[in-house]
Amino acid sequence: MTLSLSDPTWYPIASSDDLPFRHVYQGQLLGRELAVWRADDGNVNVWENRCLHRGVRLSIGVNEGGELKCQYHGWRYANRSAGCTYIPAHPADAPARRIQNRTYPVREAYGLIWSAANDDQPFRPFPGAEGHDWFPLRPMPVNAAPEDVLAALSALAPDDQPADLMPGLSLRFGGTYYFVQPVDAGRAVIRGLLATQPDATTLRHYNELLSKLRDRLERAAAKKPAPEPLKPAFEKVSAELSTMPEIAVPRGNTITVVVKRKWTSADGVIGFELAARDGHLPTFQPGAHIDLHLPNGMTRQYSITNGPGDLMSYVIGVKQESASKGGSKVLVETVREGDLLAISEPRNNFPLRRDATRTVLIAGGIGITPLLSMARFLDKSSLNYELHYFTRAGDVAFRSELEALHGKVIFHTGLPRAEIGLTIASALGQWSMAQHVYVCGPSAMLETVRSTAAAQGWPDEAIHFEYFKNDKVIDDSSAFEVELARSAMTLHVPSGKTILEVMRDNGLTVPSSCEQGACGTCLTTVIEGEVDHQDVYLNDSEKRSNSCMMTCVSRAKSPRLVLDI
Repeated sequence: MTLSLSDPTWYPIASSDDLPFRHVYQGQLLGRELAVWRADDGNVNVWENRCLHRGVRLSIGVNEGGELKCQYHGWRYANRSAGCTYIPAHPADAPARRIQNRTYPVREAYGLIWSAANDDQPFRPFPGAEGHDWFPLRPMPVNAAPEDVLAALSALAPDDQPADLMPGLSLRFGGTYYFVQPVDAGRAVIRGLLATQPDATTLRHYNELLSKLRDRLERAAAKKPAPEPLKPAFEKVSAELSTMPEIAVPRGNTITVVVKRKWTSADGVIGFELAARDGHLPTFQPGAHIDLHLPNGMTRQYSITNGPGDLMSYVIGVKQESASKGGSKVLVETVREGDLLAISEPRNNFPLRRDATRTVLIAGGIGITPLLSMARFLDKSSLNYELHYFTRAGDVAFRSELEALHGKVIFHTGLPRAEIGLTIASALGQWSMAQHVYVCGPSAMLETVRSTAAAQGWPDEAIHFEYFKNDKVIDDSSAFEVELARSAMTLHVPSGKTILEVMRDNGLTVPSSCEQGACGTCLTTVIEGEVDHQDVYLNDSEKRSNSCMMTCVSRAKSPRLVLDI
């Protein structure tokens, strides 16, 4: 048998007992090193054993239950997808979706962890696999060619009961199954399975038998020319990928999900669990949202409430609005469990820093949704945070999920308006270095938090906010010219039309989402000209810098703008 890096055969690479709570196991298969780890939800991950940043082994990383953190520079990767969720050198940015480690197929069965170079072949039970209480023997590493190991195992069988060769490097005789794990061209691991639970005498017998076999094989291998080792290729991640987050998601790219569950989370708040139809959903970071395409043709944005590595479904909260224009009304009244919906890949314009010494989360009403995700991530990493949730009586959404957190979670229910400002001021306190506050809720609450924080010494860069919508009255009466520097185009923007609309009218594909100046998706760099900011996404210092704008609502005060598009 000739080993190949693309061999689709499934081989055992570890025992289930090799993956205790929060451990990372170094596996090996066909010349590759593998990081094998079990997440807190029971899912087993088999990844290429290197961080995409500097190639440091992830097997010496930290298993945080829903993420795996590299020990060197702290890059984090999500359970199931292996997508990067955080880069400490760029704490204010959501990593590009393209930063994703290589994963390998995995199955856990018969007390062993199985994997393959690719998933070209489905995992199938070996002959006689069913109906036994399997016990894995202690693995026996052997410095010899895998095919020689298989031949030597076959020779152990008695003459009157020859070994029964099975697919791959495996065989059975005498009630024992042997599997040869091809580590490399000149190395292997013998893994045995017994169909019944053995006693100590039986275990000593097999240990002595396989130890003697190993010694004979290694003595014979030492007399042969060493085989050429398998040399897998590794794809490098460019500096651009790690330092230039990809926030925009192209319009029209959608994922079909099924409404797995729909329930009343609080008075006026309906929870929806949107599950993947096959496999898992894409990586997201805390604070991310999805575009949900509704049956009536509308598109609305909803924050993901999930914790780290929870990618089998996304959970969102929808507030029943009496004055709804059709968004929440359609979801609440017509969408049922089992329905199929289209969503975008997650995008994150409200990213969470994880380098703060103190993180304050302030939510109002349905604004709890992105902050619940943030709290879950901070909770898993045992980072210092406190969550203040302001609601009316009966409006506490996701209460059970919040009560399951280990951090400081404070419910402020039914406070008089006069007390809300005082409570916010007390929750914030005076700012000190490396403190950050995140706020999401009604516009009035956001304005209160922002003004209170500023008065108590919090700098703009420490105050993070996400508006549900832009309540400002947009003045679109101006007309001006827009020069698109990279597209070599000059466009006229008339009154009554936005820059975004004019660009689309001229055949340009430009990212957008809410188109109200609230989400930040259409953020664009300004090269020349004076901007008339009408959004609620940029903070005051960003607006004063005149270096960027939201093309969906903001306009020009000067006769001409030059944009980096």
